[in-house]
Amino acid sequence: MEYHVPVLLKEVVAALNPRPGGVYLDGTLGGGGHAEAILQSCAGARLIGIDRDGEAIEYAGNRLKPYAERFTAARGDFKDADAILDGLNIGKIDGAVLDLGISSRQIDSAERGFSYANDAPLDMRMDKRQGLTARDVVNGYSEAELARILKGYGEEDFARGIARAIVRERAITPIETTGRLAETVTGAVPKKFRYGGVPKKTFQAVRIEVNGELDGLQDALQRFIERLQTGGRLAVISFHSLEDRAAKTVFKLNAAGCVCDKSFPICVCGHKASVKLVSGPTPPTPEEIAKNPRSASAKLRVAEKL
Repeated sequence: MEYHVPVLLKEVVAALNPRPGGVYLDGTLGGGGHAEAILQSCAGARLIGIDRDGEAIEYAGNRLKPYAERFTAARGDFKDADAILDGLNIGKIDGAVLDLGISSRQIDSAERGFSYANDAPLDMRMDKRQGLTARDVVNGYSEAELARILKGYGEEDFARGIARAIVRERAITPIETTGRLAETVTGAVPKKFRYGGVPKKTFQAVRIEVNGELDGLQDALQRFIERLQTGGRLAVISFHSLEDRAAKTVFKLNAAGCVCDKSFPICVCGHKASVKLVSGPTPPTPEEIAKNPRSASAKLRVAEKL
């Protein structure tokens, strides 16, 4: 199974503008699409690719063999990028890209249990080495905990009713598959609101919980900014409002000068801007969306280190 074309590819390469001798980081390597484009755009650039998914590391490693002298793959979480870069004796970097969320390959691999398009065991782990699975969340969390993640991570209006239905169903027999979870969720939503992909928000929420996608995200983005050389750029692609909000918050804070209360007559915080906002939120072009409908919700934000 192939990886789909990465979103906002031209925009990312243009934003990073790789230069000879520069060191770049792809914190969400996936199939290596962004990484390949960066390496192709500049013969003298070096790239470090990080991903939690062993399948992604293997696939991208094979794809990028022609660039073996300039490419290094590391299995891990981009939130641990500092440790990974330190282990490679790399200090400052000249640019980084983060393509947040889930890859099309993960969605389309039925056995990974990310999607309700096919009935499969509930899993949703990006890193198969970790213990917690979607089955554990769905069958082990209390009704209140389920409602919390459905509302917080899925922005689901019917979070309480869905959580209640899940608890009721699992009391009969554990919910083991994506199909049964999707059926339970759909049945818990009033009929007049059953349009589009009813279980989508629940599946998103459970996936985020399983993989801890939002845990420490703002801190990680802050560390990426601190790792950049002067003039280096961080490009962040998000697919839902929670991810985009995290990037917007961190970028805005770092682009601000004084952050004192506006009622103060003089600045006492001493805060200085550490980045300038280059672009964003930038959506895909209509042409890209037509070729890849899954790109429709993507947004790109770019900041440059001062």
